[in-house]
Amino acid sequence: MRQVLVPLALAQFVCSFAGSNLNVMINDISRDLDTTVRGVQVAITVFLLVMAALMIPGGKLTDRIGRKRCFVAGLATYGVGAILSAIAPGLGVLILGNSILEGVGTALLIPPVYILATLLFTGTASRARAFGAIMAMGGVGAAAGPLIGGLIASTLGWRAAFGFQALVVAVIIGLSLRIKDPVAPDPTRSADPVGAVLSAVGLTSIVGGILVADDNIGLTIALVVLGALILVWFFLWVRHRERSGREPLISLSLFRNRTANLGLGTQHLQWLLLMGISFVVAAYYQVVRGYNPIQTGLVTTSATVGILVTSLSAERLARRHAQRTLIIAGFAVTVAGIGLLLAHAAIVGLLLIGLGVGAMLTPSVNVVQSGFGEEQQGEISGLSRSISNLGSALGTAIAGTILVASPAHAYGAAMIVLAVVGLGGLATAAFLPR
Repeated sequence: MRQVLVPLALAQFVCSFAGSNLNVMINDISRDLDTTVRGVQVAITVFLLVMAALMIPGGKLTDRIGRKRCFVAGLATYGVGAILSAIAPGLGVLILGNSILEGVGTALLIPPVYILATLLFTGTASRARAFGAIMAMGGVGAAAGPLIGGLIASTLGWRAAFGFQALVVAVIIGLSLRIKDPVAPDPTRSADPVGAVLSAVGLTSIVGGILVADDNIGLTIALVVLGALILVWFFLWVRHRERSGREPLISLSLFRNRTANLGLGTQHLQWLLLMGISFVVAAYYQVVRGYNPIQTGLVTTSATVGILVTSLSAERLARRHAQRTLIIAGFAVTVAGIGLLLAHAAIVGLLLIGLGVGAMLTPSVNVVQSGFGEEQQGEISGLSRSISNLGSALGTAIAGTILVASPAHAYGAAMIVLAVVGLGGLATAAFLPR
């Protein structure tokens, strides 16, 4: 089964890498493309937002065209986006390549990763091993993105980082030829374009509102309220389709599983913390402390080490401890790490954050995916990844908006907000069944 797990884990790595490696290239990209720190933040956040907005339709599409076909199509779209980003003459083309095409590609390829892992690996320990490897690569991609991106940017230029992504994608496509879809596609499964549009517009409005918070608070309130109303409309539309006997974009039955709902909440907050902290640390050390990409990447290396240590121990930890215990411990250690970042003990603080996040990534995914049968894996995988990527987008948007307003003075404020989020995650995890 290793020949299946390797391309799946590599796919999660490159997508997570794309979400964080730009953090250490803020100054270089801003200077080269004649833009600002806010412009780069918008590119990063739009990438994460496109993933979040399209992940549910992407998960649904796997049932219609097949998991492997969706996986390869997503990789191809992602690769085109990476190449376009590498040759971007300005911020607009960078957003098209990196934020739009790579975001769409990720939304197509990530749901099959988790569906295939769930269907091909059975049993708690076996599935924990598979999810542990996938989440480890995802966590390493997010945490090591600044270091790898910094090394590439400092030696070959920031554009080469996108060339690196395109190369990895080509390797994954080659490896994926060995994958066999365990379930035949069903082209008769109905689509729900109205639901897809409503969910995407609602999520986009909310995150977009947060992005403009320091420029126009009135517009922020209007966009967030509009987004919330559209999401209410989305759920009413889903209920209407279910009652009329038509298949909706996502079944409301997914939200009746209390344990899975709590697991989704912890996933959302984990990725919000990881991406929010990554952006704040990278921006602070570059803009305020004057670090170059390599120096900034080295600061975050301890987080990568921490994620690797705990994620790769997922199978052993799952045998010794309840998943609830691991998630609670993960949030507690992460909050302690944020406390050390506030005290400017960056290396030790980021190590604790890496250990904490790595400890809870796998059990949170396992709690959610294992709560549903084979027929709902497409829906729950799309929902799970959408919730996680929405957390990533909100983390970058919220923490970035606070920091960009005044980098020299807002570092502490951004970290305090993230610490409160961590405490919220701890409280959520405490409600998981023993």
